[in-house]
Amino acid sequence: MGVKNDAWIRMAAQAGMIEPFIDGQVRDGVISYGLSSYGYDIRVSNHFKIFTNVHSAIVDPKQFDPKSFVDFTGDVCVIPPNSFVLAQTVEYFRIPRDVITVCVGKSTYARCGLIVNVTPFEPEWEGFVTLEISNTTPLPARIYANEGIAQVLFFHADEICEVSYADRKGKYQNQQKIELPHI
Repeated sequence: MGVKNDAWIRMAAQAGMIEPFIDGQVRDGVISYGLSSYGYDIRVSNHFKIFTNVHSAIVDPKQFDPKSFVDFTGDVCVIPPNSFVLAQTVEYFRIPRDVITVCVGKSTYARCGLIVNVTPFEPEWEGFVTLEISNTTPLPARIYANEGIAQVLFFHADEICEVSYADRKGKYQNQQKIELPHI
């Protein structure tokens, strides 16, 4: 298994793996996004769910209370201190059966104390990616919609898996919006 380069990512994107696909880095006046040497820098859309504790809820992944979030749409999202937002990518992904991804936050945000957490895109998973963006600072922090937020690295397997995410009928398959946790 090895990480794939820009030529492979371009070829896979032309087959529908990433839509829309930006062939090269967009950088002027924005946090960069698009194809890089060994990954693809994804963008955050303008739809956010901002975590709030106005109802004194307990965070429970088995019984998550959707009232713990405030919906927001806009070009700039402010994350409260020591809090987080859920967001989704601009890009829609269709992961091949012989590929798995790892996604890491961009250094521009990491250097501001903002951490992007995304689980791997499993073989044959598809959808818009739900992003979790944590503000680890004691200050409010800005996220810019339609700009880079994280980089996806693609790993091509030597052998195809026996059971893919689609075969398992994974609960987050075909995501069209920001998905809250559910079991």
